[in-house]
Amino acid sequence: MYVCLCNALTDRQVKAAAEATNATRPSEVYAACGCRAQCGNCIKKLLQLMRNEEAPASLQGA
Repeated sequence: MYVCLCNALTDRQVKAAAEATNATRPSEVYAACGCRAQCGNCIKKLLQLMRNEEAPASLQGA
């Protein structure tokens, strides 16, 4: 699913970038994807996806 329409970033791309770079901030995810935030409407969703990546697998989906 698209998370950032301005940059055409999907949830899979965001998760992969966050995991690969151990990103703790949306700006780090954008940098890993080679882009920057435009309108900012996706920041909350990015943060949610990043937090889910940080949670242990046993807690995800609980």
